[in-house]
Amino acid sequence: MRIMISADMEGATGVTWTDDVVPGSPQWDRFRRLFTGDVNAVLAGLFDAGAADVLVNEAHSSQRNLLLEDLDPRARMLTGRHKPLSMMQGIDSGVDGVVFLGYHAGAGFDGVLSHTYLENQITGVWLDDVPASEGRLNAAMAAEYGVPVLLVSGDDETCEDARDYAPEAELVQVKECVSRYAAICLPPARTAELLTGAAADAMARAGREERQVRPHRIEVEFDASHLAQATAVIPTVEQIGTRRVGFDAPDMTEAMKAFKVVTAIAAGAVQGIYG
Repeated sequence: MRIMISADMEGATGVTWTDDVVPGSPQWDRFRRLFTGDVNAVLAGLFDAGAADVLVNEAHSSQRNLLLEDLDPRARMLTGRHKPLSMMQGIDSGVDGVVFLGYHAGAGFDGVLSHTYLENQITGVWLDDVPASEGRLNAAMAAEYGVPVLLVSGDDETCEDARDYAPEAELVQVKECVSRYAAICLPPARTAELLTGAAADAMARAGREERQVRPHRIEVEFDASHLAQATAVIPTVEQIGTRRVGFDAPDMTEAMKAFKVVTAIAAGAVQGIYG
């Protein structure tokens, strides 16, 4: 069995605020090690339960956060930005299951460091009229390739979200949200045990499923009108409200490529502290 891990950082063990996940700070250096520890804990469970190959797709921000030198030597790691399928690069390579590690709640919802792609300019995303986190978006792409979501880890809000979009997945709560920047956290020794056990159990569900290819619609709401205006110049993207845009796509892969363009244009239109 071949498995993929999509590894984000906001939902990793102990992470609670900006400095924990933004490259360059002493806190980020510290949490890179905890993040890598979470990945290794999942890898241990996957390999113990029969995985033959595991690709770890580094999916957080710069996508250069995991410590390759400390990674389980049985795994392979995809690192660096500008991947065509972003957080889900590798889902089209014939894998038999995917793990969403270190995920977080979506923009507009409670959760530690909750957001959807952009840290603070997006106030909501909807997939086919349903409020969508990165987890929901990525699960829809996995379904398009017939790949089951095996495990989701993060805070309690992340796990509650996953119960809806991936009801059969194993869930590992590594912390309990108190606010966007505070959480009750389990120590790494505890979370490692939970992650390894859940990953081993999750392997029972590994195996390709029927592909779910169909049209999708994504709508995005921003915190300022000029971001909607800036992204509405993209072909196929329509401004449908003062701060909201929407677009249709023939399948989830094309939808996510368009969503990447929308977020990139919006990020480029932000002007200093006024956004």
